[in-house]
Amino acid sequence: METNDILFTLASCIFFMALVGWISYQKTKGSVDDKDGYFLAGRGLTGTFIAGSMLLTNLSAEQLIGLNGSAYGFNMTAMAWEVTAGFATIVMALVFLPRYLSGAFTTLPGFLKDRYDDDVRRLTVILFMFGYGLVTIPSVLYSGSLAVLKLFDVPSLLNLAKETSIIVTVLIVGSVGAIYAVFGGLKAVVVSDTINGIGLLIIGILVPTLGLMLLGDGSFVEGVVTITSTNTDKLNAIGSSSDTVPFGTIFTGMILANLFYWGTNQYVIQRTLGARNLKEGQKGVLLSGYFKLLVPFMMMVPGVIAFHLYGVEGDKLPSIDLAYPQLVKDVLPWYLSGFFLAVLLGAVFSSFNSLLNSAATLFVLDVYQPLKKKVIGDQELIKVAKIASVVIALFSFVVAPLLQYAPEGLWQIIRIFTGFYNIPVITIVLVGLFTKRVPAIGAKVAIIFHVIAYGLIKFVFDVNLHFIHLYAVLFLIEVAIMLYFGFVQPRKKGDYFKEDAKVDLTPWKYSWAASSTLFSCIVIVYLVFSPIGLVNGIGTTFWMLSTIVLAVNALFSIWSVRKLSLF
Repeated sequence: METNDILFTLASCIFFMALVGWISYQKTKGSVDDKDGYFLAGRGLTGTFIAGSMLLTNLSAEQLIGLNGSAYGFNMTAMAWEVTAGFATIVMALVFLPRYLSGAFTTLPGFLKDRYDDDVRRLTVILFMFGYGLVTIPSVLYSGSLAVLKLFDVPSLLNLAKETSIIVTVLIVGSVGAIYAVFGGLKAVVVSDTINGIGLLIIGILVPTLGLMLLGDGSFVEGVVTITSTNTDKLNAIGSSSDTVPFGTIFTGMILANLFYWGTNQYVIQRTLGARNLKEGQKGVLLSGYFKLLVPFMMMVPGVIAFHLYGVEGDKLPSIDLAYPQLVKDVLPWYLSGFFLAVLLGAVFSSFNSLLNSAATLFVLDVYQPLKKKVIGDQELIKVAKIASVVIALFSFVVAPLLQYAPEGLWQIIRIFTGFYNIPVITIVLVGLFTKRVPAIGAKVAIIFHVIAYGLIKFVFDVNLHFIHLYAVLFLIEVAIMLYFGFVQPRKKGDYFKEDAKVDLTPWKYSWAASSTLFSCIVIVYLVFSPIGLVNGIGTTFWMLSTIVLAVNALFSIWSVRKLSLF
């Protein structure tokens, strides 16, 4: 890039980021002066802000790089993590969220304290804080900074060594991201996420569109014909046992992993706990599920386009992770480079500041406040939360750059340590929601069993089982453990939840219809990227199955709307 281009890119990037910051400031003035305002955005979030924030919290720079790289080097099987998340958002909207809002919970451990006891809350807080502080927050910051380096060749631009460039990028990205979480609370995070989400959608649509035009020598239609008629195995999402995501895993551990992420992971669900009412909460959660259906087209099809441009006649790229950066450089006009950088940084900020805000919330409400054993004013809680956010951010600044010395182990670290807490958390939540007799001791034993068993399997025994299937096996064992304690040592109380709703719990009239349609869309997306779809050419079987799915959905939707209209 020429010096003038670099200056224009940086100036326009700063302009867009400053605009997002100014709007976020205007939206949050005077709204973070009390506990609910700081931690739950005053319980006033609408569906649009919830969906925008959930989407940006989930999607970050590593998805842009990693998913497109996976499509370039392999096929579309990795879309399973994204598309099947829609099912988890359905369960969250219809099952989890009504219960969370009825108890006016601020954190998931608070919910577990109400259902089980304070010891279960402490155990889950330890799991979350351990995972967030040591692994998730530093790795999100590092991987996001690394994506910025790859896309804009920061070492060359700044004339710095790669190691130094990573440290500089981590400090800049982390410092700006922390400002939202520390000073603006959840509402600033949510507002900035939503605005950046709009930018991500624009870029997500623009890059593959321009990529197809480049592939088709200026014709979008010719580009589409090329990717749907040659090397169509790249469009296959039905993974075999040799693929990174075998198709069978969708029906075992992946369901559980997605349920944990979208239904119990504090840094994702916190914005739903701040919903204005159940109706807006359900709208936001389900809308985020619909957005996930766009991920294959926004974050994997560009990888397929890159394969046709750079990889058909032998790999022209030294790494599959360079597929998306190279495509962006080739198709995006120079005058949009600053906007793209702002969107990319916004996605990184979203994941980082959401994690930071949620970690501080967990510490203040589930560690600091219980230890005080007395009523604490809102101002003190907010002050402690800000201090905790700064400390956690500084800690991540130290840890994140160190990950560059073990880049091949980064994803392995994330995978291993997430497995320590995702399955036990979703297990005790599900059992707690659907049973009344299981006591707290059952949850404690299940958590301890999982940590020990998972640690032994991952570090001691060489078990030849896909880690996603392992999730399902451990889940079934832990459910059995909890049900056993419910049988031999049942809790005698009839109900453990204290109804303390602070918002209207009237469900959205179209919640079941929207859920049914979302599920139908998931099925159809898989039909499209399958051997009966684009892989071998769309034929009669595809149209027949799609028609059946849509017809069943239409009948169920009409029935559900009429049923809810009676209440």
